This record gives sequence, C-alpha cells and structure tokens, in this order.
Amino acid sequence: MTTMSLPQARDAVAAALRAAGANEAMAAAAARALVLAEAQGLGSHGLARVAQYATHLRNGRVNGDAVPTLRRQKGAAALIDAHEGLAFAACEMAIAEAIGRARDFGIAIAGVTGSHHCGVVVDHLRPVAEAGMVGLGFANSPAAMPAAGGRHPIFGTNPVAAVFPRRDALPLAIDLSLSEAARGKVMVAAKQGKAIPIGWAVDRNGQPTTDAQAALEGSMLPIGAATSPKGAMLALVVELLVTALIGAQFGFEASSFFEDAGNRPRIGQAFIVIDPGALAGSAGYLDRVEVLVGEMLHDDGVRLPGARREELRLRAEAEGIEVPEALLAQWRR
Repeated sequence: MTTMSLPQARDAVAAALRAAGANEAMAAAAARALVLAEAQGLGSHGLARVAQYATHLRNGRVNGDAVPTLRRQKGAAALIDAHEGLAFAACEMAIAEAIGRARDFGIAIAGVTGSHHCGVVVDHLRPVAEAGMVGLGFANSPAAMPAAGGRHPIFGTNPVAAVFPRRDALPLAIDLSLSEAARGKVMVAAKQGKAIPIGWAVDRNGQPTTDAQAALEGSMLPIGAATSPKGAMLALVVELLVTALIGAQFGFEASSFFEDAGNRPRIGQAFIVIDPGALAGSAGYLDRVEVLVGEMLHDDGVRLPGARREELRLRAEAEGIEVPEALLAQWRR
C-alpha cells in the first residue's frame, strides 16, 4: 500500500487519464470525483474506476477530446451535451447552469446527454447545498435490472440522490441505487473473488446467486424485488427522466461499463435545483428541516444521511488514503 494525500491522489489519477487520452479538463474533473469518492469510503466508485475509464479512453468508448457544451436552453431548463466524454465536466456544467437558473426562476432542471458513468450522484449536488438550495439528481446506466415481472436486463441500477441544506450544519445527503446493491460493489467482489449476499442478483438463467462474476453476467435485483415491483417501477421513472426527456440512450442500448470494448454508452443524467426562497422562504425552510432532524435524533442510533461519509472525508483530508500497489501499476500502463 502507498499512502497518498488527496492532492497527490488527484494528480496521479489525472495523469493516468491524460495518458489514456483524456484532455486536461476531463482528466481533472474525473480525478476530483474519483478521489472524493475514495475519501468517503466508496471504493466501488473511487480509485477502482480509474483503470476502467482509462481502458474506455484507449478503446474509443470515451471521446477523450470532448468538451461539454450547452446544447439547448429554454427558461429554467438547460441541456448539456457531454459529446461522449467522461461525465464529470459535463455534470459540473449542468449543476452550474441549474443553480444559476434556479436563482432566476426558483426551480431549474439541467440534463446531460451523450454521457458516461457519473460516479457518486450526490457529490455532484454539493455546490447546490453550498448555494443554500435543494438538489435532486438522477442517472441511468447500462442495463443491469429487469422490468417488473421480466427476466432480461433493461434498466440500469439508476441511482437517485438528494441534498437538503441545513442551518449551520452538514446538509442531509441522500444517495441510493435502485438495485438491492450497487453494481460497483459486485464488481469489487468479483475482482476480489468474494461472494455476495443472496438477494443481490441472479445469474444469466434467472437463478439467485452468491457468485459475483455470475451476477455480473446476469441481472441485479431491484430494491424490494422479493416482495414488490416498486423498485423496478422507480427504475422505470428514472430511466424515462434521463433518456426520453433528456435525449440520451436507454440502458439496454449501452454496452456494459465492465466491457473493455463496446459502444459509447451515451447515457444521461438530470439535476433539479430548487430555491427554498421561492416557496416557504429560506428561513422557514431551514426552521422546518431542523424540526424534522431534531425529531429523528430523539432515537438513539439514528445516523443522519451523509454524516459518515463526511467523517471519512475529513479523516482522509488529514491522513491521506491508502492506494494498493496493484492499482498504481494499472495506472502506469
């Protein structure tokens, strides 16, 4: 293991992505996001993705020369074209557009089309909370889950995120995949040769499995799939929000992120930003949030969403992060 400070890790990741063909801005934005994820203990969306992104760049699955542009705008809505590059610079642009338009209109939506894997969705919403606004984030991904009652993968694991600022406290930061477990966790288990819990996935024949590799070749299960179609219905909602509405590809039209060769996924992300000042008023909103938080904290053991990740991030800022030598060797290829 090698201990790196967060700036050192960002420099190393950016260098690896530049060497694979990413332009300066794309590499820097991706490095910020991946190292932030790692610092929060989210290894499946952190440094483990560097080699994957680099391979996609080298194999033409990502356009390393892409510079995101504002493709369409109307009032409180904006569409950003990622031009088949890595998602992070385009998502940063979308968030900036949404915040600016929410200041003008009270609410705004910004979509990203022609995109790629966008990492930890709630991290894109950090600037929204810093601006004192409420943020919602949605993304699709290559097909990994079946429709309700179906067997073959159609939807991605389609994460949903939300951020709610608080008065003089960390925002409530909520981030969840609509699969029973994030597919990135299965990817890490497969690389480590570890089993996964029953109920996370089925193999290619539709049979429950604890074999992580068989799960990657089969389908993830939507949340609550054992008793209800609700998870699959939510996945459908997100799929439509970030594809039909935004103009991106459906998950079943995109090659898996876990394939070295394949098409450019051209998937989508959507961000909604709301100014509380346009509704209850900023002070009224903040008062009501604290009433709810206080009620939640009456029970021992309640952990506010985002708190643990922030603890880990602050520790990583002070102590650095451990990077396996095997990962460093992959980056130097």
